[in-house]
Amino acid sequence: MTNAPNAPETPATTVRAATPADLDAIADLHTRARATYYRERLPDAQLDSPAERERRRDGWGRALARPDATVLCAERDGTVVGAASYRREDGAPADTVMLNQLHVDPGCWRGGVGTALHRACVAGWRSAGIATARLEVYWHNSRARAFYTRHGWQPDETRRPAPDDTHLGLVLPLTPAGR
Repeated sequence: MTNAPNAPETPATTVRAATPADLDAIADLHTRARATYYRERLPDAQLDSPAERERRRDGWGRALARPDATVLCAERDGTVVGAASYRREDGAPADTVMLNQLHVDPGCWRGGVGTALHRACVAGWRSAGIATARLEVYWHNSRARAFYTRHGWQPDETRRPAPDDTHLGLVLPLTPAGR
């Protein structure tokens, strides 16, 4: 793939398994992303306070420690610029997975980082024989909803939101590798 004339060069994105050494970088970028897409919808104290950053850090630490979870991070020039985590849902069919998190540093939005993470997730799911992926997205996050729609996600008709729900369930049907 070549860049169009006069198009800025985009650094290469590498997606790899996250390690405990990535925890602070992942928590920081998640906090920045969350503060950006929830701004004006939630009080600032709920977005980027030290307590909220610590909540993000604790959540990602738990994901990294779970033997049944996969945590990926995207890097550019040695800097973590995106992260994703998924695992099979408790009580769900064995061929179903839940994408729990996918976040990109706001400075890298629309630069291919989210797509690289998404492709890595889908490749992992297919190689594991996963038939269905699910996620929940914040209803008012139109940027994220458009991203998921571009990548084939559709409203999950089996999980209708309650009238006061703030999130929308989406589903991605998959064809496992080798079929």
